[in-house]
Amino acid sequence: MNIAIALAALTALATTAGGILAIRVRDRLHLILGLSAGLLLGLVAFDLLPEIFEMNTSTLGSVPVVSIALVTGFLALHFAEQIFGSHEPVHSDYGHEHKHSVNVAGTLGALAMAGHVFLDGLALGLAFKISDALGYTVFVAILAHAFSDGLNTVSLLIKSGHWSNSSYLILGVDALMRIGGAALGSFISFTDQSMAIYLAAFSGFVIYLATSHILPEAHARHPSRLTMLATIFGVIAMWLIVGNIGE
Repeated sequence: MNIAIALAALTALATTAGGILAIRVRDRLHLILGLSAGLLLGLVAFDLLPEIFEMNTSTLGSVPVVSIALVTGFLALHFAEQIFGSHEPVHSDYGHEHKHSVNVAGTLGALAMAGHVFLDGLALGLAFKISDALGYTVFVAILAHAFSDGLNTVSLLIKSGHWSNSSYLILGVDALMRIGGAALGSFISFTDQSMAIYLAAFSGFVIYLATSHILPEAHARHPSRLTMLATIFGVIAMWLIVGNIGE
């Protein structure tokens, strides 16, 4: 089996585990989310950005094309969520006036997550086409992201009032989309310049998810120093992982 597809299958298990944990245990989730955000930010800063700026040096209007792609990726996900109304912090409180919008957005939001989960898998497949070192570091960060995706998916469904046994199917779809993305990324061909643009846009997605989803949720009801330390630990851990794998 292709290594990227096999690792994507492991991240699917992490998504499922995150969903189950969201149902059963909530008290320490802020630490896990803080760690996840740190891993994702570390991945972008220490691995993806140096790689993409080396792979594509072209400019547009005196600005690196990959920088434009990064900002575009960030804004694309932001605007998509504003249009679909698909995200609120896991621990946020809702007044009565928000009930209708939450009911409408909950299931759509859970399904919309499958889209960026697919992009995770695609990035994993493409990363292994560049180098094993990049592939494994992307895998570590996506593993953390997969876990938080499971938390978010279940939380959206519970808040929307749509949680039922059939919701496990939606959770499974979210998990399996990453495998599909990895399979596609393993078999399609990109030039180095095109791949750098995609990875830059993906970096924008990751920065958005870490800063507007995961960290606000981590601090929603636990604005503790331990949560901040968990985030710092995640960044340092990715620094060490990237350094050791890259040697």
